[in-house]
Amino acid sequence: MNEMTEGAMNVANNVASETVNQMQSFFHINEIVEYVKEPAHIVKFSTGFIAILIFWGIYRLIRMFIKRGALKRFEPSTAKTITKVVSYCFYILIVMYVLGLFGINLSAIWGAMGIAGVAVGFAAQTTVSNLISGVFIVTEKTMKIGDFIEVDGVSGTVVQVGLLSILVNTPDNQLIRIPSSAIINTKLKNYSTYDFRRYVFDVSVDYSTDLDKALEVLKGVPAKCQFVVNDNPNYAPKVLLTDCRDSGIGMNLIVWCERPNFFDLKNEVCKNVVKAFSENGINIPYNRVDVSVLTDKTIPSLSFKTEN
Repeated sequence: MNEMTEGAMNVANNVASETVNQMQSFFHINEIVEYVKEPAHIVKFSTGFIAILIFWGIYRLIRMFIKRGALKRFEPSTAKTITKVVSYCFYILIVMYVLGLFGINLSAIWGAMGIAGVAVGFAAQTTVSNLISGVFIVTEKTMKIGDFIEVDGVSGTVVQVGLLSILVNTPDNQLIRIPSSAIINTKLKNYSTYDFRRYVFDVSVDYSTDLDKALEVLKGVPAKCQFVVNDNPNYAPKVLLTDCRDSGIGMNLIVWCERPNFFDLKNEVCKNVVKAFSENGINIPYNRVDVSVLTDKTIPSLSFKTEN
């Protein structure tokens, strides 16, 4: 029984020893130990370790200043993206520095990275285009989170600004992703940039209308609308005669309001214009359709003659 136990222990020791040898051979542990034992290499590793610690401290300071500056100038999501880019650049530089300590030729690595970059660029042209466009969007600061924008027929509130795309929440509560390249290549409307918005109400009056009276009536409408800006000379209401149309003379009432009140203003102006014209006997022309009802007496009878 003892002989069997000793045999099993010998087999286990042999297996363990062989496993250790294989691991040392696979990871080149012996070569690494011999390499580290040399005094020159010890100095090199010590110097490199101290240099990495210094680089890390400098990186943390630079990252902190960049993050603070980005938060002051950009949105939090954009500042986070910029911070990530700085971190990735630092990690790449540290890896290159460590490889240089081991005497690895970096020119070959740079050449391989260049070839790989060209290949990736051809394979992901759309992604690269969106990335470059996203950089322009972030630097131009044409929008921010919470702005109401319109791009290529899509309108909504911005909920996220990224380098590759932006996310908007539409008025009917749908989430739409708009690629950054689409924003650069098409017209962008930002309705939230300025505090005041203009509204042009277009209306027609009959050709028989007294135009002076119509102008006076239309000029009195803004004073009856609570959302119209009446106390700022830069945004004073205006009334214009625009053109002669098929059924009447065109008139425009131009008013301004604070941005959050825009839709309430539209309802208010339309209601007061129609009410003011009606009270002053001013006719708003509209298309009419004459309908005639045909009875049995008015319908002509048709007779058919059959020949045998």
